[in-house]
Amino acid sequence: MSPVAFVLINTEIGCEEEILKELKKIPNVKEAYAVYGVYDIVARVEGATMDELKEVISWRIAP
Repeated sequence: MSPVAFVLINTEIGCEEEILKELKKIPNVKEAYAVYGVYDIVARVEGATMDELKEVISWRIAP
């Protein structure tokens, strides 16, 4: 089973759709949804290894 992470993301007001569109271009992002509450987006991210998962989250999603 591949490592999976659920990433909770805060965005600037009004940027949710643009960020969702960009997230869905990343192959490791399997699902991404706008949500209501403390966070604005929840993304399910997979990687072949924990190192790959960490790299994708740290360098492609978090910046």
